[in-house]
Amino acid sequence: MGEMKTEDMPLPSLFDQASKIHVKATESGSSDQELVKKGIESLEKCEEMISKLGLFSSNETKEDISTTNLKYILVPFYLAELAEKIPQDDRIQILKASQAKLKEFLTFCEAMELVPEEELQASSLGASNTFVDRRALKIARYKRQRAAEAKLEEIKERKERRGRSTKAAAVSTPVEAGEEDVLDDDGEEEREAWITTISLAICKAIDLLEMLKKEEEMLLAVKERQLKEGGEAFSQTILDERAKKAENWHRDAAVKARYTQPAQPITCATFAQDVLEGRAKVSQAHDHKHVPVAFGPASLVGGSLTSERERMRAQVFQPGHRLPTMSIEEAGLKEMEIMNKWQERNAELMEEANSAWYKDNPKSKLSEEDDDEDDDAAVQKARAWDDWKDDHPRGAGNKKLTPCG
Repeated sequence: MGEMKTEDMPLPSLFDQASKIHVKATESGSSDQELVKKGIESLEKCEEMISKLGLFSSNETKEDISTTNLKYILVPFYLAELAEKIPQDDRIQILKASQAKLKEFLTFCEAMELVPEEELQASSLGASNTFVDRRALKIARYKRQRAAEAKLEEIKERKERRGRSTKAAAVSTPVEAGEEDVLDDDGEEEREAWITTISLAICKAIDLLEMLKKEEEMLLAVKERQLKEGGEAFSQTILDERAKKAENWHRDAAVKARYTQPAQPITCATFAQDVLEGRAKVSQAHDHKHVPVAFGPASLVGGSLTSERERMRAQVFQPGHRLPTMSIEEAGLKEMEIMNKWQERNAELMEEANSAWYKDNPKSKLSEEDDDEDDDAAVQKARAWDDWKDDHPRGAGNKKLTPCG
């Protein structure tokens, strides 16, 4: 029986065929142009059928779209990725067509409330974003992409486990023909999978759109320079080689990013300098332990002085100042430890001072009573001294001060 023509295929079968071609052309890196053109033809037919059937409306959101129709949102994105892979003399036209499809996809996702809020804010600001903001946005987008990929992998594993359980149950229970292929009717899981796939496609579409814009700017600059130089022919072979190298580099980077774990941040200046100068690797463990710099011959540095003569000679080649016994990082860590202990001690003293035990302590009451008694004794002594001075005026009993003494 011959293969069914594209025009005669229903929309679900047509989309499945196009999505398989898209996976083969993008993830496996297939360079079969006939396959790519067939995928584009299928996706364009899908677009036409979706438009005729009126599956989506501008008044709807993602909650209003049925689970079976969610996957058709990806048609413009798939079309943009495949169109970008077509080799053509006028590369700029290909880039513009691919960008138009990506913008169509992102605009529709924005209307369906599928684009994250931070991406909408960044697009509204446009070129006013600083380098720090763009970097933070790329990191957040990469994290969302990794989370979506992990979630899709988890859903896939759940389906496989459920399929194995169903087959195991079918072995012990006789079933009629065809019942073993009954699909799982868990619509929530399927909906979750398609929503996650669309979120992943949004992250990829934004990155691809930025890359295509930069490539278009470069090609326009080359074309402008070529016109300024009097129409001198620019080697198409060189352009093709550069484009091929760029595609290979982006493809390899995307594959490596799936399995590469980000390195732990380097918090030690000495270790960072060692990494930059090639004496250490980022993957090596580091625990802020440094050996102070030692001056002198190799026997002193190695710690293996063999004679008294070498020891005396090593003492000659020493700096005039005292050498540090710890690094700046270790001193900082020790100061932090001292400050933490001091803060803990102050907190304990404050709690003790504010506690009822301290206020009701009999010792404190006794000390207050003793203070009161001391104050009374001091007052009595001062009064007695005043009375004595009243009875004995100044100079009394000193005969030398009298006129006839």
